[in-house]
Amino acid sequence: MDQMLSAIFFPGLLVIMFARITYNRYIALLLMVILIAASVKLGYTGTYWLMVLDALSMTVGFAVATVMLKRLKAKGKHMDR
Repeated sequence: MDQMLSAIFFPGLLVIMFARITYNRYIALLLMVILIAASVKLGYTGTYWLMVLDALSMTVGFAVATVMLKRLKAKGKHMDR
């Protein structure tokens, strides 16, 4: 049960956090996919349901990060690269 709750919330929150740090939602998503792949390889994600929940959470986090970065860009509070 605790793994399911973690799979629902943490990947999405981490995508948002990584997007806030890097100012790039694609790099944030890539970092999260690498973390999930490492956890699968090490055996922490044992069932397909957890992988599906991770993927759904990352998708929601990506959508939220997209909106967040658009708002930051509109306010001019991001670093131009």
